[in-house]
Amino acid sequence: MPLVTPAELAAIEAALGDGRHLRAASIEVGFDAFDFARTGASLVDRAVAYSTPWGSRLVGLGTAWHASASGPDRFRTVRDRIAQLEDPDLKVFVGYSFLPEVEAGSPWTDFNAVDAFVPRIALEGHGNASTLTVTIPADEDVAPTLELLGSMRRPESIPVVDPGDHTIESHPHVARWAESVADAVKVIQAGELDKVVLARGVRVESTEPVPILRVFRELVRSYPKCYNFAWKSFGSVFMGASPELLVRVVDGELTSNPLAGSAPRGEGDQEDARLGRHLLTSPKDRQEHALVVDDLEDRLSGVVEDLVVPSEPELKKMATVQHLSTLITGSYHGSVLDIVDRIHPTPAVGGVPTPDAVAYI
Repeated sequence: MPLVTPAELAAIEAALGDGRHLRAASIEVGFDAFDFARTGASLVDRAVAYSTPWGSRLVGLGTAWHASASGPDRFRTVRDRIAQLEDPDLKVFVGYSFLPEVEAGSPWTDFNAVDAFVPRIALEGHGNASTLTVTIPADEDVAPTLELLGSMRRPESIPVVDPGDHTIESHPHVARWAESVADAVKVIQAGELDKVVLARGVRVESTEPVPILRVFRELVRSYPKCYNFAWKSFGSVFMGASPELLVRVVDGELTSNPLAGSAPRGEGDQEDARLGRHLLTSPKDRQEHALVVDDLEDRLSGVVEDLVVPSEPELKKMATVQHLSTLITGSYHGSVLDIVDRIHPTPAVGGVPTPDAVAYI
């Protein structure tokens, strides 16, 4: 069964207007955004599926416009390219790496240090109430895009199954990783750093192909209070579920929700509450959280008006873990990428002092 009917395709074609760079048209449709993603992601070079804790779902397939950059000015470069589109209603997906450059030969070479793209076909909504938008370059024939859209079929509901035998390897090796952690502790005890965030890779090799977007649907079901994302770039997919909001700007209202300091969820309400109380009063976790919040307050002050930073954190309870959480708010009317440029990486993913911690990492 096709996802988009011939009548809907005709309505899109009729609604496409004029544009100096891009032409776009939208219609209301009655299917789920993630069914759309599962159907079409394998047919295009780029694709994104994204969900929020309040239930919004956003999907983009294919590339109508793309910009990338690297180096210390990467965010400003992409911001200026986006501004040239002169259409504030277009959805632009932006993804970026931890460092300003992507290391050659790393697993991330299908991604740039910053990638921004306007999807050729986008879907936004809640549940089965969605808005579908087709965007094409101004000088391009719309027929191939409509043919692609018309070829998409409603996917079958198939449960995720074990994809076969698999092996797991730690990179670096667990022993080397333990040495790195011990060294970081010594550096902190010596007063060279206040905090540093280390990470290791785990490589899983399977005997069967992994159904990425079906796995993503399970991720959304398991962690509905997270920001779930799957970003396909050519042959690679970056997927995850994050409880943390770096920054959000809507109609001039800025929100940032740093998390730092964590504890497991308890078995039963009493144990869960006990673990939460311990987290709220833990000197170590409170210090870790304060380092993140104080750093964000310093970076946002003078740029964000009416900045409100609560003096005490709250608990944010997720499916398997609870975090110390502070909801920072304020007024901001510039580009959200300027804020990202100003605060990334935060101490939650880098450390304190940030330049020294990133250099250590």
